[in-house]
Order: sequence, then C-alpha cells, then structure tokens
Amino acid sequence: QVQLVESGGGLVQPGGSLRLSCAASGSIFSFAVMAWYRQAPGKQRELVASISTGGITNYANSMKGRFTISRDNANNTVWLQMNILKPEDTAVYYCNVRQFGGNYWGQGTQVTVSS
Repeated sequence: QVQLVESGGGLVQPGGSLRLSCAASGSIFSFAVMAWYRQAPGKQRELVASISTGGITNYANSMKGRFTISRDNANNTVWLQMNILKPEDTAVYYCNVRQFGGNYWGQGTQVTVSS
C-alpha cells in the first residue's frame, strides 16, 4: 500500500508562483512513475506532468515552460514548481504514483489563482 500526502497549495495572484510537494510512503518500487494531475470544477482530471525514476519528464502542452516536476528517489518525494500562474490553473492538484500492481492518489491540494 502507498500513502501520498500533498502540501503547498494556496491562493496566489496571476503571474505568481507556488511549489507543491508530495511525500510518498509505503511500498514504493524502483520503477514507479510519479506525477501531478489536476481537476478544475466541472472538468475531467488531467495530467499536469510526470517523471520517471530516471528523471524522464512529460508535461501537458499548456504547462510546458511554466511548470517543472522533480523528484527525490531516496525520499520518495515529488515536487511541482509552478511559475507564471494563470487563473485557468485554478484546480485541485493531485499527486499520483503508478507502479506495477497499483495506481495511487493523494487527497489533493487546492490551488487558486486570482487577483
């Protein structure tokens, strides 16, 4: 079993920055992919970014150049640095771990971009 705890959400003005953190505990396998998803009101959950154990990253087009995902394999932690935030980035952001035998989610952290 895997437990994920996110932190770092909040209210920020347009153009501002936030850094989300996710600490994973439990049985994390060596080749687990860690990712961030988001879900805005009335919309489907969508991938923001993912990162493999080896550091290979993948971003949704609208986040490229603004968001950066990183991870610490030794401590099973993943971060999402979000810059130049826009009102349309407002959503609940979820941490995700996908590995053989399971797909796990955190409880989500709210990010609100508003003046």
